[in-house]
Amino acid sequence: MLSRWLVLAFAMGGVLLGGQARGQFVEPGYGGVGRELESVSEVAEEERDEIETDRDSFTPATTTAGYRRVIVESAYSFIDNRRVPDTNSLPEMVARFGINDWLELRLGWNWEAGGAANAISSGGGGAELPTEAEIERDSQMVYGFKAALTSQNTWRPQSAVILQAATPTYGKDTATAVVATYVLGWELANRWKWDTAMRYSYDSTEGDHFNLWAPSTVLKIPVGERLAAHAEYFGVFSQGKERDRSQHYFSPGIHYLIQRDLEVGIRVGWGLNENAANFFSNVGVGWRY
Repeated sequence: MLSRWLVLAFAMGGVLLGGQARGQFVEPGYGGVGRELESVSEVAEEERDEIETDRDSFTPATTTAGYRRVIVESAYSFIDNRRVPDTNSLPEMVARFGINDWLELRLGWNWEAGGAANAISSGGGGAELPTEAEIERDSQMVYGFKAALTSQNTWRPQSAVILQAATPTYGKDTATAVVATYVLGWELANRWKWDTAMRYSYDSTEGDHFNLWAPSTVLKIPVGERLAAHAEYFGVFSQGKERDRSQHYFSPGIHYLIQRDLEVGIRVGWGLNENAANFFSNVGVGWRY
């Protein structure tokens, strides 16, 4: 237990030192030798052994890739902004490498063109609220880790933390962004899942430093053995800017298991206030091997 927290603390420090912050928690011991499963829900999860991607919703999954497993995710987002040009984002790719049952390393890349960096797309992480009228083009390398923290046991939730940095490889932004995400959730009766997350980042624009908060919650409902639907709320709030802004979204979606290691999905969303985009859509795939 102590050694795991030391490893986690060391890894977290390494990512934080990798760049200047800009604004992107299954109790440790998910599956050590001789460990007994703690609840019926864990047994069910072991029996299903299906891929669960982070791209299904704005709220990431509470699970990790698994020991010696690799999950590759990719998606395309279209965002219909209100007062700035529309945004296109792809390939929103991330590869997740399972070091053990509770820790994974993450490496990805994305390209985006539109009114401004946008928090809706899964490639960027934190991203400030769009305000620039001209079209911007940028790309970035994403790297970090995800660690499982607690397993579900009656009222105790399954939880995980993601610490991820994004270093620009093209565009006017040059500062590396660091985004911390804490996600927790429960598997309910009939395999329904309710997950909630909070993202935090420290951002800056032209010397204006501020905080970004992005809370989200999603309810996922299976429809048969292979299809699942979800409904989600998420928001993005700035704090400490000269003029703070907030966005609110409602987003339904579906995902389909072609087979236990291959998944496709689509989600759409509508902005609920004037600062939010009118509409967005995201379609993507996840593959585990």
